[in-house]
Amino acid sequence: MADFDFDLFVIGVGSGGVRAARMSAQYGARVASAEDKYMGGTCVNVGCIPKKLFVYASHYAEEYRHAEGFGWGQASPPFDWPVLLNNKNKEISRLNGIYQGMLDRAGVTHFDGRARIADAHHIAINGEVVSTDKILIATGGWPSIPDFPGKELVISSNEAFFLKSLPKRSLVVGGGYIAVEFAGIFKGMGVESHLSYRGPLFLRHFDDDVRAVVRDELHKKGVKLHFDSVVERIERASDDSLIVTFKDGEVIETDLVLYATGRKPAVDDLGLENVDVKCRANGAIIVDDEFRTSESNIFALGDVTDRIQLTPVAIAEAMAFSSTQFNGVRKLMDYDGIATAVFCQPNIGTVGLTESQAREVYAEVEIFKSTFRPMKHTLSGSDEQNMMKIIVDKKTDKVVGVHMVGSEAGEIIQGLAVACKAGATKAIFDATVAVHPTTAEEFVLMAEPVA
Repeated sequence: MADFDFDLFVIGVGSGGVRAARMSAQYGARVASAEDKYMGGTCVNVGCIPKKLFVYASHYAEEYRHAEGFGWGQASPPFDWPVLLNNKNKEISRLNGIYQGMLDRAGVTHFDGRARIADAHHIAINGEVVSTDKILIATGGWPSIPDFPGKELVISSNEAFFLKSLPKRSLVVGGGYIAVEFAGIFKGMGVESHLSYRGPLFLRHFDDDVRAVVRDELHKKGVKLHFDSVVERIERASDDSLIVTFKDGEVIETDLVLYATGRKPAVDDLGLENVDVKCRANGAIIVDDEFRTSESNIFALGDVTDRIQLTPVAIAEAMAFSSTQFNGVRKLMDYDGIATAVFCQPNIGTVGLTESQAREVYAEVEIFKSTFRPMKHTLSGSDEQNMMKIIVDKKTDKVVGVHMVGSEAGEIIQGLAVACKAGATKAIFDATVAVHPTTAEEFVLMAEPVA
C-alpha cells in the first residue's frame, strides 16, 4: 500500500463521495477526491436543498390567502423571482464551502477537474497521473431526456434552478418526485402549470391511496394534469412560445418545458473501458454487498449504482464502505424500512410497504386509514385533505407500512420510521398517548381497520 500515492481515490464529491472520503481519512487512509462540476453534488446544488427552498417559496402565496381567515386581511405582495434566485445561490455557495471545509479538515487531497480511470490503480486528472490502492466511484446520476423532435427546446431540473426569469406558462413532463414537485412549485409561484405523464397515474412506486390523494389535491390547486399523455414533438413559434403536440393529438402552447423523466447513472467519460467494471444496461455499476465492483479494488456507491436514489442512502452506504475498508469493522447496508418524502403540495411521507406490496408478502393484512380536513383549514377556507394510512400484518400485529399526504408529512414520517424500524406493532401505536391537537395524533387514534 505504501507504493501508492493514495489508499483511496474518490471520484465525485456528492453526499456519498464526501462522506466516504472524509470518514476514510479519519480512519487513517490517505485519501484523494476529484470533482469537475460542483462541490456537494446533485443534492446540494441542483437537487434536495434548492428544491426544498423553492417549495418553501411557492407555499407563501397560498399562506397569504389562508391568513385572511385568521384575521390578517388581504396581504399578498408581488413575488420577486430574482430575490429568491440570488438568495438561493448564496446559500448553495455557503454549503459548497462547508463541504470543501469537511474535506480539508479531514486531510483529503482534493482535485478540481475531470478524473478518468487509466487502469485499476491509476487516475488521470488535470494532466497528471496518480496511483491509488482503491478507487471509489460516487458520480451520482444525471437527468435523462428521451429523443424526440424538439428535444433541444426543453430543459431538465438542472437548468430549472437557474432560470433568469419565471415563465408565464410551464409544462412538466414526468411522473416521479421531481416532476410532481416542480409542477407544484411553478403553480405556487404564479405560473400556469401543466403536468404530463405517460401512464394513468403518477408516482407509480407509491401507495395507490397516496397517488390518488395527491392527484386530487394538485387538481384542486389548479395544476392541469394530463395522464396517458406522450409528447410527440415540440416546436418554437414565431413569438418564442413552445407548441407541444402530443401523440393523441392534443396541443399545448407554453413558455417552458421541463423534462423530469428519470435520471441515469453518470458513468460517461470515466474511463470504465480501461477496467473490468461491469454495468447494467442503463449504465448502473454492479456492486456486491461491500460496494465492490467486478474489478476487485474498484468500488461504487450512491445513485451511480441505481439502487435507491436518495441522499441519506448514499451517506449510509458511504459509512458502511469506509468502516469496512478502513476501520476494520465490516458493516453492511440495510435497505429495509427506508423512509422518504416528496415535497409536492401537500407533502408525502412514507415508510415501509405499500398496500399492494403488503398483500403480496403477507397472508392477511389490516388497513387503517383516515382522510380529513386539517384543523388549520377550518378557518383558512381551504378544502385541502390529509390522508393517513397504516398497514399491519394481521398475524404478528406488526406495522409494515405507514403513509401520509399532508402538511409536514416528511417531518412526521421520520419519527414513525424509527418506530417501524424498531418493529412496533399496532398495539404499541394504540397504546401511545396522542399529542393534541396535532395532525400526527391521527396515527395513534385509528382504531378500526377499513379493510
